[in-house]
Amino acid sequence: MFLNFFYELKKSGIPVSVKEYLDFLNAVDAGVAGHRIDDFYYLSRASLVKDERHLDKFDRVFAHVFKGLENVMEGISADIPEEWLRALAERLFTEEEKAQIQALGGWEKIMEELKKRLEEQKGRHEGGSKWIGTGGTSPYGAYGYNPEGVRIGQQGNRNFRAVKVWDRRDFKDLDGEAELGTRNIKLALRRLRKFARTGAAGELDLDTTIKDTAHKGYLDIAFRPERRNTVKVLLFFDVGGSMDYHIRECEELFSAARSEFKHMDYYYFHNCLYENVWRKNGRRFEERVPTYEVMNTYPADYKVIFVGDASMSPYEILTPGGSVEHWNEEAGQVWLQRVLDIYKHAVWLNPLAGRYWEHTPSVKAIQQIMEHRMFPLTLDGIDAAIGELLR
Repeated sequence: MFLNFFYELKKSGIPVSVKEYLDFLNAVDAGVAGHRIDDFYYLSRASLVKDERHLDKFDRVFAHVFKGLENVMEGISADIPEEWLRALAERLFTEEEKAQIQALGGWEKIMEELKKRLEEQKGRHEGGSKWIGTGGTSPYGAYGYNPEGVRIGQQGNRNFRAVKVWDRRDFKDLDGEAELGTRNIKLALRRLRKFARTGAAGELDLDTTIKDTAHKGYLDIAFRPERRNTVKVLLFFDVGGSMDYHIRECEELFSAARSEFKHMDYYYFHNCLYENVWRKNGRRFEERVPTYEVMNTYPADYKVIFVGDASMSPYEILTPGGSVEHWNEEAGQVWLQRVLDIYKHAVWLNPLAGRYWEHTPSVKAIQQIMEHRMFPLTLDGIDAAIGELLR
């Protein structure tokens, strides 16, 4: 089947080499694609297509050669990871059970109770409603459910309801080299351009050369500075937590912006802007940059773009100490407002579908702080955001 796939690709005009085909076979043999048809498609496309001009041809060949593969792969079984089996203590709650669970009564009460229970609890607890443990409905612990609580010892998000996370988490940097899928974003971003000729005269000025040559009677070559986009952009990316579900869209935006704007810089934050940001997620605890330093480095003529789903506990925005990962002396809204006071041209791009915005209190809070300059991370949303930045 794979050899036929190779011949069909060559027949359609896609320049596939034998080495690329062998690399593809090795990746399949190593189990890179797993058991999902989508993963197999992306693996084969990444291995065998070098130019996005051939993507349409590749899709037609793939659909023809592997027609019916989805039905075959539906019956393939897979090994269950050991860590899944160890999570048997995790309980699944009905909507009626969740409705019966009440929050403790505010930020101060939650933290006060956590301190008290840390002092009183002597051992492990599982499946209850009070002590720090796993499963159950306690506000403190892991793999349970409570509308407001402190997450301790759990791998990743489940209900997105924690007001603080008592674990160190590592995030990845966005890939600035992503190319496939960025073309339309680049076209949308090109509206945000203002050209001027700056720098050394290194570009041939053909019109002036012809004019001066005709006037003087001998060849007189003229040069001029290169025409450059003078718009300056400052990007702030929310990373980690619920943003893990939107990495692809953010990487495509990041890659497109890097190619379109010569004067562009970026920083990361988690959930809400606070007193520090960072450039490398792998060293975000060691190499933090004070937000004040950022505001003093970039002039007020920069266009600021925040990218995040704005989905968090409202305490993270409105309350000192409300950050999910550290104790912030000032509320997140204070830092957002400071940035907006300096940079008059600022927008927020949200990858979360717009139909959820009205039902998420933190999104509504960010919208108010941004004076409703929040737009969906779609082509239409980017277009509308650029229109706002050009005002």
